[in-house]
This record gives sequence, C-alpha cells and structure tokens, in this order.
Amino acid sequence: MVPNAVIPSLASSRAAAEDWVAANLAPHSPATRVMYLLVGNEVLSNRGIAGSTWRAIAPAMANLHRALRAHGIRKVKLGTTLAMGALSASYPPSAGAFRDDVAEDVIRPLLRFLNATRSFYFVDAYPYFAWASNRDAISLDYALFQGAASSHYVDPGTGLTYTNLLDQMLDAVVAAMGKLGYGSVKLAVSETGWPSGGDAGEAGANVRNAATYNRNLAARMSKNPGTPARPGAKMPVFLFSLYNEDQKPGAGTERHWGLYYPNQTKVYEIDLTGQRPSRSYPPLPPADDTDSSPAWCVLAGGGKAADKKAVQAALDYACQQGSGTCAAIQPGGACYEPDTLDAHASYAFNSYWQQFRNAGGTCFFNGLAETTTKDPSYGSCKFSSSED
Repeated sequence: MVPNAVIPSLASSRAAAEDWVAANLAPHSPATRVMYLLVGNEVLSNRGIAGSTWRAIAPAMANLHRALRAHGIRKVKLGTTLAMGALSASYPPSAGAFRDDVAEDVIRPLLRFLNATRSFYFVDAYPYFAWASNRDAISLDYALFQGAASSHYVDPGTGLTYTNLLDQMLDAVVAAMGKLGYGSVKLAVSETGWPSGGDAGEAGANVRNAATYNRNLAARMSKNPGTPARPGAKMPVFLFSLYNEDQKPGAGTERHWGLYYPNQTKVYEIDLTGQRPSRSYPPLPPADDTDSSPAWCVLAGGGKAADKKAVQAALDYACQQGSGTCAAIQPGGACYEPDTLDAHASYAFNSYWQQFRNAGGTCFFNGLAETTTKDPSYGSCKFSSSED
C-alpha cells in the first residue's frame, strides 16, 4: 500500500513513481506474488488532506501504472481503499450515490482508470458499524448473514431482495458507480469483519458474533454468489484482521478484530475456505457483552496523573464539536460546579462521545479518557449515557 502522504508526489512526478516502484516492488518481483497495489487508505475519509491529496489519487495511479510496466510488472492491479463514507446515500441500495464533493473531480477519474485497467473498486464495508448505529432498524441476524425467511429487504427501486446487510452495502456502491457511467467496474471488499470485544456500551462486540459473521462470510463467499445486483460476480474479499491490535488507540473495538490474540492463540476457530460444516465447530461462548449496559466516557484515572495542559486542550476540542456540547459546564450551568478541570473534562468528554460515538467518535482523547459503567452524574448534573 502506498502511504497517503506519498500520493501527491507520485501524482506530480513520473520519476517519483518509478523510484517508488523500484524501491518497493521491483526487488521482490517475480519471486513474491503481488496481486494488488493500493494507493492510499481511506483517503476520502480525511478532509484535512482534501486539497493536497484527493484529486491526486487517479494521477498517482496512472504514474504508478506506467512505472510498473516499465519494470515488466504487468499483473499487479492498482486501486485505492474507500470507506462507505465516500457515499452520500446508501439506502435503499438503488439510491446509492457518491458525495457531491468527490463525485466528479475524484471518483469519476478513479473509475475511468479502474475501468481502463480492468481493476477493482476496493471498498471497506463493515456491517457491524451500520448495525451498531441503527439497532432499532436493523436486526442482528440480518447483519450476521443468518436472517430467517422473514428477515429480508426488498429495494423499492429495483425490486431486488436482500437477505443480509453486506450485500445491501455493496450494491449501494454498485448503484453509485452506475450513476457516474461506470456500473461495470468490478468490486472488491478490501476490509470487512466483526469485533470480538470492546468497551462498555459497544453493542454486539463479542466472540460469538465475530465468529458467526466471519464463518458465514467465508461460507457465502466460497460459492461466488455475487450480490443481488450482480449475481455470480467474483469478488476478492479481505478479512480484517489476522491479529488483535492490542496497542491500537481508540475505542475498545479497535483492538478486537483479529482471528488471533497477539500471543498467537486463536480467538475462535474458523475455516476461511468456507467448507467446514458449522455443526463441526466447538460451542461458542454466550454473547455476554455489554449490549444493554449504559456507559459513560470520563477522564481516565480521575485525572490524578494526567498532563493538565493536555487535558485542557482535549476539553477545548470536545467543546468545539457539535451543538451545545459543553453548555452545562458554563457559568450557571447544571454541571459548572465543581469548577475544576477534571470535572469539566469528564463532562466534556462524555458529552462529545455520546453525540458522536455512532458516527465514529471515540472515548480516547490521546489516552486521557476511558469508558465506565459507573454513572458519574451528581446532584442536578446529569451525564447522558449510551442508553439515552
């Protein structure tokens, strides 16, 4: 994968692209079989690099394509991974459309390149996040590929029937590409999976659900079913991830996507060929996570050992987000007293997390925050919880 920061230089210079291929791919060819070269990771999810990088994706890929051919490397497909956030609409699938800020200047040139080189649109598709933020509307069985006959959805725009959430997400991308005139570009799933653990309040993140999702995914994809909009289409699918990233920052789920623990023991058994009968697996543990337990985000350790300047900076950031995030800790507010940095930080962290957790906001703040199942509310100061 080409790091995001390198993309602008590769786009502006054929020589830079040739140097990158010479240093990173040529020494390993043909001894190592490289199938895909991904130019950037979810670049369109970072608005901070919009001006420098977004429009550089396709030109960088074009220069890398020339460089690969110059080195006699002809079987590597170029692409870039994009999150579902590249779409402005994904429901129903037939309404799928790319965001207005990227559709013409970024996505259209990308699709033109992918179409010309017979490569793939690589999408990071996580039914877990879609389900977790819409549990009232989406059944868990539908997200885990085990919906009953009554658990299906019919797209009113196409009449196509969906029996699982992943197909629904992928066909939204297919519809979005079609609206730009490139409905035949092949699709690849560059990341998907389900977390086996998480912090308090992170619903559905447990070993039972993770094993169920990934086993059913493997069994389904082994049959090349395609999607309702593309029946029988073959798709490369990459499971995220091999190991739990136990030192990764952010929400607890960020550290629990792996098939193995860092000590190399299995989180659960799985056959990635999809051929193993489900009844042959040992029993899974019950779904004993914190789905129904309320949770709050507060200053870690009571702030006793925290860097006060860092806490103040994190508090200021939290208060600048959303609407009324820190209104209650303003003079006269219900949570103004006690007027201390630690108390105000806990309120601000929690207020931010409750507003933005379903959109990807985390209870982290550079390691200054932690989740708790103990209600920090006091007197007339009420902290919103994950159940509110």
